[in-house]
Amino acid sequence: MIKSMTGFGKASLELDSKTVQVEIRSLNSKGADVSLRLSSIYRNFELELRNDITKQLERGKIDVSIFVESKQQETPFEINVSLAKSYKQKLQTLATELNEPLNDVVYQILKMPDVLKGERNPADEKEWKQIKTVINEAIVQLNNFRNMEGLSLKKDFEDRLNKIKICLDEVKILDEKRINTIKTRIRNNIFDVIAKDKIDENRFEQELIYYIEKLDINEEKVRLQTHLDYFLSTMIELSAGRKLNFIAQEIGREINTIGSKANDAPIQKLVVLMKDELEKIKEQCNNVL
Repeated sequence: MIKSMTGFGKASLELDSKTVQVEIRSLNSKGADVSLRLSSIYRNFELELRNDITKQLERGKIDVSIFVESKQQETPFEINVSLAKSYKQKLQTLATELNEPLNDVVYQILKMPDVLKGERNPADEKEWKQIKTVINEAIVQLNNFRNMEGLSLKKDFEDRLNKIKICLDEVKILDEKRINTIKTRIRNNIFDVIAKDKIDENRFEQELIYYIEKLDINEEKVRLQTHLDYFLSTMIELSAGRKLNFIAQEIGREINTIGSKANDAPIQKLVVLMKDELEKIKEQCNNVL
């Protein structure tokens, strides 16, 4: 069954010290374009996460946001206490040797290299596995959303393909009368210019057959019906978006050929209606996974 590339999923998890919320959005795209928004402490798992999301969601412009809120008081930096003590001892020794007072020692130590660390420690494997559970839950919700959208797309495709088929059936009816009408019109036009007894009937029939063959649309009608049936059968396949796009292009090619060869106003009107429905199908094909 076809799936839409558009979707949204959200999940959350309460840990002992943190609250984790995950939101995933996806829109249509030719390939997998994954954008991640997550804390720096999880950066070492970014490649793994990208590969996992691409494997599960296949295609789409995918935005993933992972919000982690700590339940405990956290400082935005860490102090290297042992290094600070070492700096203090060195400064005190220097002050004694120079016989100078040691003022604002803490302020001076904090300015020393590597005493303050602005980044927190990376998350461990256990915590990441818990977060992955939430991410996978959000992905399941997004896929459910895609499936629901896919049902709507399927119904829309079926309705529009049926409208094209109705037009095609009308074309078949009109085409039966079209050739005789063209033959009669050509004969009458010639007889208006040339006397009937001066026309070589055999040569006239040969030329007429040659001309009518150029206007014949029987092959196009058969191929168009085949493509319509193929489109319907392809919709039950997995990840059929690109294939449906190709079939829609073939449908358009047959409709255009019928329009160019028909040389008949009523059929041309039906061709315009079929093109209108096909354009809407093509637009929706871009949203199919």
